[in-house]
Amino acid sequence: MKKPLSTFAVAAAGAIAVMGCATLPSSSELDAVALGMTKAAFRDQGIAKVDRVLGIDETLQLCNAADVAGKQLSAAEAKRLEEANLKTIKWPRDGKFLGDWKQGEAIAQSGRGLTWTDTAGSVNGGNCYNCHQISKEEISFGTIGPSLYNYGKIRGVTDPAHPGSRPIVEYTWGKIWNAKAYNACSNMPRSGHMGNLTEEQIKHIMALLLDPASPVNK
Repeated sequence: MKKPLSTFAVAAAGAIAVMGCATLPSSSELDAVALGMTKAAFRDQGIAKVDRVLGIDETLQLCNAADVAGKQLSAAEAKRLEEANLKTIKWPRDGKFLGDWKQGEAIAQSGRGLTWTDTAGSVNGGNCYNCHQISKEEISFGTIGPSLYNYGKIRGVTDPAHPGSRPIVEYTWGKIWNAKAYNACSNMPRSGHMGNLTEEQIKHIMALLLDPASPVNK
């Protein structure tokens, strides 16, 4: 498989083109130029490290390159990445998927965390309302992702502990843990896989979405 130009390489190509180079360098040469540009432009500050920009994995590299090129991954390539990401999902250690929906609501509302002003070990929010409608009471929400209002009710999850409900319960957990396991180039953050949210926090968000008592399902 031919290696696609990384996001850094594409940026470097643009910079080199502006400087008037007549011949496009190789992708490895572009990566080297872009790496130097990135290291010169960014610095570590607090818990925000340059590695966040440089440490992209193959999934992000391929999806970013496809996005820059205005293309989609081939079905085979997308499937391969999804299978690789599916293997990274860590299921609840105690086998229990749901926590407290009230705590889940607080996590969904919070966009705090991971900035250079935060301290290591600070509790992050889920920032779910930035992309989704979750409850009918919420009047301000993003639309990058679909509405999640009545998420469990629509899917017939009346008792999340019942075996008949388990497929959607497991899917929901997996989607929150690593969305790219189900859509290779999903815009949804890989909250569990990247360590943005803890297992306990994900349980609470699961309850917000699936607990019949949650306002989401009223």
